[in-house]
Amino acid sequence: MDAPRCTDNPTVIKYIGSKRLLVDQIVSLCNTIAPTGGSVIDLFSGTSRVGHALKAAGFGVHANDHNAYAHTLAMCYIQADAPKLIDQATQIIKDLNAIASGDGHAGFITQTYCLDSRFFHPDNGRRIDAMRTYIEKLNLDPELKAIVLTSLIEAADRVDSTTGVQMAYLKSWAPRARKRIELRLPNILAHPTRHPCSAHQLDAIDAAKALTADIAYLDPPYNQHSYLGNYHIWETLVRWDHPEVYGVARKRIDCRERKSPYNSKIKIADAFARLIDSIDAGTLIVSFNNEGYLGREQIETLLANRGPLAVLDRDHPRYVGCKIGIHNQTGKKVGKVGKVRNTEYFFIAGDGAHRIADAQRKLIAA
Repeated sequence: MDAPRCTDNPTVIKYIGSKRLLVDQIVSLCNTIAPTGGSVIDLFSGTSRVGHALKAAGFGVHANDHNAYAHTLAMCYIQADAPKLIDQATQIIKDLNAIASGDGHAGFITQTYCLDSRFFHPDNGRRIDAMRTYIEKLNLDPELKAIVLTSLIEAADRVDSTTGVQMAYLKSWAPRARKRIELRLPNILAHPTRHPCSAHQLDAIDAAKALTADIAYLDPPYNQHSYLGNYHIWETLVRWDHPEVYGVARKRIDCRERKSPYNSKIKIADAFARLIDSIDAGTLIVSFNNEGYLGREQIETLLANRGPLAVLDRDHPRYVGCKIGIHNQTGKKVGKVGKVRNTEYFFIAGDGAHRIADAQRKLIAA
């Protein structure tokens, strides 16, 4: 079998809150703040798309996320050093594709997410079960295992039958769901010269207290949508703990228990204030938008003690799911399409705010 293809992008899973269209601007902001390079803490790393781009730009990146699947993505795209692992990862992914060329065997994924629900076609469910069982038996070092699991997550995402989140699945199979699953080598990078990179799985405040960098990038959850609830299958695929599940979407039982204060309209302001006070970095970049529980003036007030402040805003398309309307848990359309654009804000507080303001003035003058 041929060697696995390498993905062109850092990660390609469908993800609400993705900064795919804003990542170039974020890298530009960091380059303006620290033109000679430096280090960045990403306290809510998610897919690690932003951290990967910063790593490619030469920054030392320290990624953090409390969800296991996000930590795995960060281990792959941030902490892993490509020259040390790429040959081993290539061979394992090749072996996994050989397994996927067969029929596989039915297990937890097939029963729970193909038969009890319809997130994946049963043919691919059996292959996912077989590959994930094989990975567990290999007893891999954490970084290598993260690369392989990331490859599996991304491959499964390419053949799912959802509206983009794992709260619902389509009534009829999506065309992509009938394609045979195929793994690709993730686009892992070498560490930048003189700048180590790391991945952490901590509460955001604990990570803020433990990590130090020139810049801290904050892209927290900002409304009621829980990332764990929306991507519970990836959490299970990483943990491989065969959890108790509930509801039509067969969500992990801990989706009921693991609640983030950032998903609470009542708790978010206090949590955000305590987090800001805990960060050890000269400059903070906060990414937020006008659909969040906190308004622009509230965030400006919370950042007031961090020194000078610059605010940038940008009109931005909303997540693709909003364009296809509201669906219930079986994929039936039950609501109309809402607004398709929002305003994204970048709040730059601290030492780097003057550099951003100067750059903006020069751009306007030009």
